[in-house]
Amino acid sequence: MPTSPEASTPPVAPADGRPSAAAPPAAPRPLIHAHITDAIKAPDLVRLGPGIVLARFETLKVYAALGAVRSLLERGVIRPGQTLVDSSSGIYALALAMACHRHGLRCHIVASTTVDLTTRVQLEILGATIDQMPPSEDLRLDQNRRVERVRELVAARPDTHWMRQYHDAVHHAGYREFAELVAAAWPEEELTVVGSVGTGSSTGGLVAPLRQRGLDVRLVGVQPFGSVTFGSERFQDPEAIIAGIGSAIPFDNVRHRLYDALHWVDFRHAMAGAVGLVRAHAVFAGLSTGAAHLAALWESARRPERTHLVIGADTGHRYAERAFARHREAPDPRTLKPHQITELSDLRPPWSTMEWGRRPSVPRATG
Repeated sequence: MPTSPEASTPPVAPADGRPSAAAPPAAPRPLIHAHITDAIKAPDLVRLGPGIVLARFETLKVYAALGAVRSLLERGVIRPGQTLVDSSSGIYALALAMACHRHGLRCHIVASTTVDLTTRVQLEILGATIDQMPPSEDLRLDQNRRVERVRELVAARPDTHWMRQYHDAVHHAGYREFAELVAAAWPEEELTVVGSVGTGSSTGGLVAPLRQRGLDVRLVGVQPFGSVTFGSERFQDPEAIIAGIGSAIPFDNVRHRLYDALHWVDFRHAMAGAVGLVRAHAVFAGLSTGAAHLAALWESARRPERTHLVIGADTGHRYAERAFARHREAPDPRTLKPHQITELSDLRPPWSTMEWGRRPSVPRATG
């Protein structure tokens, strides 16, 4: 039987009888992926300092889209050739288009006004069709328009399947694979996960299975001002372009009871965190990652005994012009401090933090 290329064989002695040097070990065979989604879904883990590690993704939501599509296909809810439709501010759109490309499905995206040209042309080349909302400074108006348009499409084309990334719990399932990676990396350590809340699927889908394993996991969520998810809707951030971390409408996939603490961060503070990542670590990541990085710096200083895992959802390319081009304006994130509050009525920009304590819902603010 022939041996594999990696199989070791004893060295052959030279003809003069002198011992030969051992052959160098064979290099490991490189892994060849069946599809690009397998190559980009797993994160790169980067040490940012004592007690802080970044899980840096090219696009985090590949886990959510692949897991959801596979589950729906296996259950017979959808079938190859069918059209999947959903609303997105960017990275879920690309992840869903790639999952559809892999599994022989059609894709239609109702895109936020924040979706940039680079993302749009990728979607078009992948075969996705797109409805993009007109420019708007009002997050609530943008999201309401998108949901209304999706409803119109589903009503007019009954064969389409609405993925409902904001509400269908199937999007939590894909992150179990990420949870397995995290559990293997830190099987016994006290772990704090710091990530943007957004739809709730990534942080919830990661932390719930880790806690089910009995691991000590603290969850810190990051929100923008103006989001209804954790009660900051009475504020407006005139510069807010942080896609995908908050919401102007309630999301069923957010499990409030999973969160131990919250940080509300404005655009300028998120920019400081993102620019700081490039300056200190050469990591070019999006504004949601910058906001999580900022929160993790503060959290780790208060709890140095814990390992803080920062979720870096995407790269910084779509923010290059509107945020990173202003890098000279960004202060050192290590010089910034949040306003610590105990009630939502005390919430205020530009950066506030609160121990949420795994409350099951948002209490009504009195201020």
